[in-house]
Amino acid sequence: MSTASTIDRPPATGDPSPGGTRPARRGKRPGHRTWREALRRDWQLYTLAILPLLFFLVFRYLPMIGNVIAFRRFEPGGNILGEEWVGLRYVRMFLNDPTFWNVFANTVILGALTLVVCFPLPIVLALLLNELVSKRIKRFVQSVSYLPHFLSTVVVAGMVMELVSLDGPINQVLRALGGEPIAFLQEPEWFRAVYVSSEVWQTVGWGTIIYLAALTTIDPQLYEAARIDGAGRWRQIWHVTLPGIRPTVVTLLILNIGTFMAVGFEKILLLYNPLTYPTADVIATYLYRMGVVSNNFSYAAAIGLFEAIIGLALVLSANFISRRTVGASLW
Repeated sequence: MSTASTIDRPPATGDPSPGGTRPARRGKRPGHRTWREALRRDWQLYTLAILPLLFFLVFRYLPMIGNVIAFRRFEPGGNILGEEWVGLRYVRMFLNDPTFWNVFANTVILGALTLVVCFPLPIVLALLLNELVSKRIKRFVQSVSYLPHFLSTVVVAGMVMELVSLDGPINQVLRALGGEPIAFLQEPEWFRAVYVSSEVWQTVGWGTIIYLAALTTIDPQLYEAARIDGAGRWRQIWHVTLPGIRPTVVTLLILNIGTFMAVGFEKILLLYNPLTYPTADVIATYLYRMGVVSNNFSYAAAIGLFEAIIGLALVLSANFISRRTVGASLW
């Protein structure tokens, strides 16, 4: 009995005998490589990330140190980090400044209009292009819609000024119809419509590229199954296409919400004037006038820090809501 039990007993873990099994190493999963092994193996690929990392370090992260002048009195030509600590003085200044709140409201309104109008249109255009049968027409529409993206903001602003000027094509059409010409860039109530329309013309075509790429990842068998079930084109778009590109839509929506407060500075600066300040002046242009023109850098830094905090809160909130409701998020 003792001999049989000794023979039938399985070898103990870590038994150094030939039939024994060695204990598995702790702290390393099968097929898992440490970062040093990955770096040693793929170092050529990692070197490609050096320049982008340096770019973000020099132009994105190091300038964050300058935010300290939002709490210190800064004078041009003096200490780069400010002369003396003033605490929340500049924060209280812009919170009690009625001009700032007017600028803040303009920023929110323009950002909301841009998001509501410009965000869904690339999705609609991508769906329409995806339904085109003729490849020649599809390529032509894509080329025409992409072209405005490659134009400089200065060129786009110049074209907009010519189109909406008193002698421009739009006012000539109004005269031909018996109406009175409109000074679009001198009347505050028209500025938002002009700005959003120019954004649509310049960005919608380029935005379709990502959605068209996302459409190619949808399994064609899903469309075949939908057709077998009797679904028409609209049903296929609603139940197959839109769910297929939903992660891409959610990701881009979160990124757009993150830049919600950063309304296009260059275009507004080129198009607005003192007559349109009531509706055209946004935080970015207000910072430019306060910081660069008036040399009030500490006050401008405090407002810029406030804007950045709002943008961070919007991104975190949008990501949290998306993860809870849709199941897709950036992280």
